[in-house]
Amino acid sequence: MSDRLTSPSPAPSPVPSSGSSPGEAPSPGSPSSSEPELSRSLSNRHIQLLAIGGAIGTGLFMGSGKTISVAGPSVIFVYMIIGFMLFFVMRAMGELLLSNLKYKSFTDFSADLLGPWAGFFTGWTYWFCWVVTGIADVVAISHYVTFWWADAPLWIPALACILVLLVLNLPSVKAFGETEFWFALIKILAIVTLIVVGLVMIFTRFESGGNVAGFDNLWAHGGLFPTGPMGFVAGFQIAVFAFVGIELVGTAAAETKDPEKNLPRAINSIPLRIMLFYVGALVVLISVVPWDRFSADESPFVGMFTLAGLGAAAAVVNFVVLTSAASSANSGIYSTSRMVFGLAHDGDAPKAFGRLSRRRVPQNALFFSCTFLLAGVVLLYAGESVSAAFTLVSTISALCFMFVWTIILVSYLVYRRRRPQLHEQSAFKMPGGVVMAYVVLAFFGFLLWALTTQPDTLQALVVTPVWFALLGAVYAVLRRTPLHQARVAEHRATVAAQRAAQVR
Repeated sequence: MSDRLTSPSPAPSPVPSSGSSPGEAPSPGSPSSSEPELSRSLSNRHIQLLAIGGAIGTGLFMGSGKTISVAGPSVIFVYMIIGFMLFFVMRAMGELLLSNLKYKSFTDFSADLLGPWAGFFTGWTYWFCWVVTGIADVVAISHYVTFWWADAPLWIPALACILVLLVLNLPSVKAFGETEFWFALIKILAIVTLIVVGLVMIFTRFESGGNVAGFDNLWAHGGLFPTGPMGFVAGFQIAVFAFVGIELVGTAAAETKDPEKNLPRAINSIPLRIMLFYVGALVVLISVVPWDRFSADESPFVGMFTLAGLGAAAAVVNFVVLTSAASSANSGIYSTSRMVFGLAHDGDAPKAFGRLSRRRVPQNALFFSCTFLLAGVVLLYAGESVSAAFTLVSTISALCFMFVWTIILVSYLVYRRRRPQLHEQSAFKMPGGVVMAYVVLAFFGFLLWALTTQPDTLQALVVTPVWFALLGAVYAVLRRTPLHQARVAEHRATVAAQRAAQVR
């Protein structure tokens, strides 16, 4: 990736190279220009549904019952606030990616703007996030399949899931895009159906168990904040996990057709998606059934369809959640393979992972990531502690996603300071600019505090630094290699040249 990390600044590189274009720094360890590059095969249709799929997690279908039970109707504001803040993260990422089309993902601009260490930490942390999430998804899929095939050994659906997703990703990036398109479409249809059915029940004043459906249920059972301030805070602690993967379109930037048009479209539609799929669905759910009747252990979607007299509700929702988990695992396989591919081009992973197949798919990196998903098959037989272990590990994964979002914002702040001319030329400026970047960073600080209010998430907060300590130890060894020393020297020279240009 070093050849993609050249400064877009007009200042010439202090280290000329005959193989570089004017103004570009040489790229030690980068692939030669004769090697194939990732194919830009994802159309606007793929990117739009990929963004929707990333914004709608399995947590909305299964975890929203717990969120409602702890926060009450205030959960509506929780999702709105989180979605609002993450929209600015996405806009910052969009402006940075479009400031230099040589950037293939957020690891590229973080390494370019903050230094090679940032690309290493961001890339491997993002890989870790999705591998952990993918393992959890494989375990979940195995249990969902038992709904129809109760006597099946759990390892069969787990292994079948990994093999199917591998086969779907190997042919081409377009095959991944098509798979994710249909997975996302199923989730959208399920949510839209719930909203339509719920609205019919509200306007017909549907009655069940002595309760009449109506919008007044939003405030008639203890108000909008029935569980008090700490209940509201607890809602953040749970709901933030539903948004992991929202940055997935940034991973797909290198394989997006016409990114200058399609990326802004996908990012700008995020607020509308959150209002419809999260806020709209929750408003309807709580209007039909008062918040204090929701169970933390049951999917509110099943309850809604059952009340509506749809006898197949459990089977339908089980299928939707199954496809949602498969969608998440599919995204994980895709994103981790692209991250490892990029890390290999930076010298942060073995060179073999930087090779592409004839169809321009990083198949070695793909096999590498899928190997780790096999851990999900092992965990199926780990005993009763699996659920508790995954609560801990999933929280660690979400914390690592927050680290990636933070790196995106910090990169944006450095970009604004060092390359003001590129910001002025940008056709996709982040609204609120530097001020909103600091506001969102402060919000992340609030989320970290919220995670200390619950014992299980506090434990994850304490354990997470172990991952970064491990990465730090590996990087301390890696940075002594000639390749990394050259990259650090190149970065320092580029920063010095930019500062000198600003002084002039």
